[in-house]
Amino acid sequence: MPYHHIPAMPREVAYYLNCQPGKIYVDCTLGGCGHARGICEKMIPGGMLIGIDQDADAIQNAEVALKDYLQHVHLFHGNFAQTADFLSQLNIDAVDGMLLDLGLSFHQIAQSGRGFSFKADEPLDMRMDVRSDTTAAELLHQLDEADLADLFFRYGEERHSRAIARKIVEIRKRQTISTSRQLAEIVSGAVPPFARYKQKIHPATRVFMALRIAVNHEIERLEEFLKQAADLLNPGGRLCVLSFHSLEDRMVKQHMRELQSRCTCPSDFPRCVCNKVPRARMLTSKAVRPTENEIQQNPMARSTRLRAMEKL
Repeated sequence: MPYHHIPAMPREVAYYLNCQPGKIYVDCTLGGCGHARGICEKMIPGGMLIGIDQDADAIQNAEVALKDYLQHVHLFHGNFAQTADFLSQLNIDAVDGMLLDLGLSFHQIAQSGRGFSFKADEPLDMRMDVRSDTTAAELLHQLDEADLADLFFRYGEERHSRAIARKIVEIRKRQTISTSRQLAEIVSGAVPPFARYKQKIHPATRVFMALRIAVNHEIERLEEFLKQAADLLNPGGRLCVLSFHSLEDRMVKQHMRELQSRCTCPSDFPRCVCNKVPRARMLTSKAVRPTENEIQQNPMARSTRLRAMEKL
């Protein structure tokens, strides 16, 4: 089945990455390769693209989608938190640009059969890398009620997390919760009618997002990547991040601000003792959002937030 996905904010990504011929770039989340193709077009001649994705389907697709550039491309099946290891395998210390797209692809939602969406009745898997140990269904049955409620609230910002967790624990005593539609119906039944009426999104949306984040350890891996990102860039190199919910965006914003901050010593200190100097400058004073025209053409892009920085 063809791997279908429309990249979010391709023009803005191209602008902030500022790709140049002969430079080295990393697409840390290949997905459907829409961004990767754009990078390849601009880095030729003499450039190199390192493509990473934890979904084997994306790597398979990249071998076809980037066939015209494969002599300039190195593909790695793994998570973006392993970027330093992959560069080391190529004897590369630092690169000129990195792109991190934290969204789900259309393929994963509509074609993977792994239960990322409740629009089809699929096994409740949600693993982006099927080599991982724990599925969403297993997680639902392993965690106690308090931990489930905490997961839904922390990662999904779900206001009715306790009621939903209570209902899940009640149901799983009688039957196995194993499919996406089954879970969506349980969550919908746990949310109070007045709340369902007010919501613009499906009642299960936040729970599905929280489970996916937990199954794939997305927050921990993003934190690990951000800690090493500046060290992996050459001076003048750029990092561009596309995030799709407030928790991720907040982490990215705080990290970039920290990298551009100066001395943090109290003003009455006679001299600096923290020795802190800016390591990067933010290229986006606030998150860049997609245009209305793009949202009309690609509704999946509507919640995208783009932030970018340049290493000093």
